[in-house]
Amino acid sequence: MNSRTLIRTTAVLATVIGLAAGTVAAAPARDTGRHDSAHDWPQRLIDRSPDLVQPKALTVDHSIGAWRAAQEVHLAQQLYTFWNTGQQRYLDAAISPHFRDNTLPPGRPQGPAGPLLASESFRAAVPDLTCELSDLLVTGDRITARLVFRGHFTGTFDGVRGQGQSVDFNAIDIQHVGTDRITEDWHIEDNTALLAQLGVRA
Repeated sequence: MNSRTLIRTTAVLATVIGLAAGTVAAAPARDTGRHDSAHDWPQRLIDRSPDLVQPKALTVDHSIGAWRAAQEVHLAQQLYTFWNTGQQRYLDAAISPHFRDNTLPPGRPQGPAGPLLASESFRAAVPDLTCELSDLLVTGDRITARLVFRGHFTGTFDGVRGQGQSVDFNAIDIQHVGTDRITEDWHIEDNTALLAQLGVRA
C-alpha cells in the first residue's frame, strides 16, 4: 500500500467513525488524481437536478472509480429525496425489490413496504417533513449518511394532536449498494429527541 492510499484510507475511516459518533462532518474529498481538480472531485459526481436533494457535504473514496461513485451518489440522492418528499417513485428508483432493513423497528414490514409505511406515519404527524442530506460518505459498496429531519407537528401521532411544535432530529444511515440499487440498510434515529419534541412519552 503506497502512502497516498494509506492516507486516503485513514481519512475515510476517521470520517466514518466521526459520522457514527455525530462529531465530524464529512468534507469534500481532496483530489489525488491527475485529471480532476479538487473542486471537481467529488462535486462533479452530484446530480444537480432541481428535484433531487443535494448533499451539504460529500466525501468519496476515489479508488472506486468515477462511474461507480456517481451511481452511488445518485442512488443516495434518490433515496433521500423520497424521505424529503414522500414520493414513492424516488424510493422505487433507489432500492431493490428485495431490499432488507437490518434494523427493522417493531410493527414495520420488511422490504420496500417498510420505508413507505414509515414515511406515511411520519407525514401523518409532520405533514411538512423535510430531510436534509447533511453528510454523505461513499466508500466501496457502502453509503453512509447523516440526515436532519425538520418540520412542524400539526398532524397526529400515537393519538396525540400536534400544536405546531417544531421538529428537528438527526438520523444515521448505512446503505449497501448492489449492482444497480440499494439492497439493504442499517439505520438509527434520535427518537428520544423526536418524542420529546412531539410531547409523547416513549
